[in-house]
Amino acid sequence: MADSNFIDYVKIHCKSGAGGPGSAHFFRAKGVPNGGPDGGDGGRGGDIVLSANPQLWTLLHLKYTKHVKAHSGKPGGPNRMSGISGKDYIVEVPLGTVARDSETGEIITEVIKEGEEYILVAGGRGGLGNDHFKNSINQAPEHAQPGETHQEKWIVLELKVLADVGLVGLPNAGKSTLLASVSAAKPAIADYPFTTLTPNLGVVKYRDFQSFVIADIPGIIEGAHLGKGLGLRFLRHIERNPILLFMVPVNSENIRKEYELLLQELASHNPELLQKKRVLGVSQMDIASPENLKTLKKLKVDVPVIPFSAVSGQGISELKDELWKMLQDEK
Repeated sequence: MADSNFIDYVKIHCKSGAGGPGSAHFFRAKGVPNGGPDGGDGGRGGDIVLSANPQLWTLLHLKYTKHVKAHSGKPGGPNRMSGISGKDYIVEVPLGTVARDSETGEIITEVIKEGEEYILVAGGRGGLGNDHFKNSINQAPEHAQPGETHQEKWIVLELKVLADVGLVGLPNAGKSTLLASVSAAKPAIADYPFTTLTPNLGVVKYRDFQSFVIADIPGIIEGAHLGKGLGLRFLRHIERNPILLFMVPVNSENIRKEYELLLQELASHNPELLQKKRVLGVSQMDIASPENLKTLKKLKVDVPVIPFSAVSGQGISELKDELWKMLQDEK
């Protein structure tokens, strides 16, 4: 597949800062040759912090950033002066980003709200100065703590697109055409498979100045959960959408069979996807033949069926109404 500016998967090596050592200094001044301990504490090491930035839409800015490193804390000083803490390294990511431990695959965190932050790798604590260790028995401790060492870890960042409605269909089902007709999005449209190579988002205007967001996911083919076609690369984006709009062309050889194939691929990827609310949109009604219309009347599935044409506008209002109603029920 051609190179793309849409990057939704990166693996980075994170190294936090070490804590600064405490000081074993003793106070000295004219007339005070044997002052007591006054060593300050070391500064803490910097953290590696994951931060949600709503202005970002992709992980492209991290594509060539394989190593991120926070600063170490500075040593403590005399007069109980603490060392300067190491500067944190902020990893900014789009909303909907999941962080995983590269070795175990375990989810560490996921950021879905603006301004949300999470410490991926904590910096080391600074060591205590010798001032902390004086007591009635030992008035002049020469001992100070070293700072805690740094931590390092490989982290996988995965972006799952945030949208209210996800479009699900085989290549050439008309998903991009629908998105272009109901929003200001301008996805690539052509009469061949996999025109859509990256997820596209469109804001759909509804009544009374309200709106919702639709995500056009690259077409699914049989075996997508095994990596065929564009495979798993984009199936995960559907996990973020509370409503799924399945799209099957009216001139499909078997609308019900095609719909069930899409369901099977989603279930094989993640069975929980079948718990989401669904609508079946029968697209391309502007080219429907009399035979197609007869077949459509006999169609029986367990979800609302909305016939529409993104070209002529037929059924678009009904489709918006159904999606909006479902979104309100979901909320």
